[in-house]
Amino acid sequence: MLITDTTTGAERLIVEKDGYDGDPLRDEIAARLRSGASGPVTTAEGHSVFMTVSMPPPRIVLIGAVHISQALAPMARLAGFDMTIIDPRTAFATPERFPDVPLIAEWPEVAIPKVGLDRFTALAALTHDPKIDDGALVAALAAGCFYVGALGSRKTHGRRLERLREAGVGEAALATIRAPIGLPIGAQSPAEIAIAILAEIIGALRSRGVTREAAA
Repeated sequence: MLITDTTTGAERLIVEKDGYDGDPLRDEIAARLRSGASGPVTTAEGHSVFMTVSMPPPRIVLIGAVHISQALAPMARLAGFDMTIIDPRTAFATPERFPDVPLIAEWPEVAIPKVGLDRFTALAALTHDPKIDDGALVAALAAGCFYVGALGSRKTHGRRLERLREAGVGEAALATIRAPIGLPIGAQSPAEIAIAILAEIIGALRSRGVTREAAA
């Protein structure tokens, strides 16, 4: 973010990952970074500044070329997300099933370094196969993805947590995994589950940096 004093022309740069807690405009900075919207702001001293927000487009990486992914991909595009689907199972990961979607038919440990993961990436693991999902989840947590979700029941997720602990993932990181995945709207069909997941991803994107206490 570039903050420009519209009177003097003085400029300063704010980088989200470096933090801005001590900045007198921290609340407005946080709100602008969550929304991605540039605009004018009046400081407490009555000065006028303009905040220019520059952010990469948010991305969704789906692990699993499944029915939920087929429903989620077009909705995510409409919502403005870049999309990539990773699945080593070539019977599922086909252009016919996923037209106009970047598709990588390789194991996540091979594919993820190619696409990269970062603070503007959401990752959802949807295969129900630990051999495919677990490594992707570890990579997403290590990269600080703004959203990490995994399909499965609470019992399934409990077993998943044990495996990830054994893989060396800390409790704080494990607590950030969204599972069962998606907003609790009683979704049943793949399309309904896709809507619940996308809504949860959007909520996570637009609430980055907000504590539960502040959101309440």
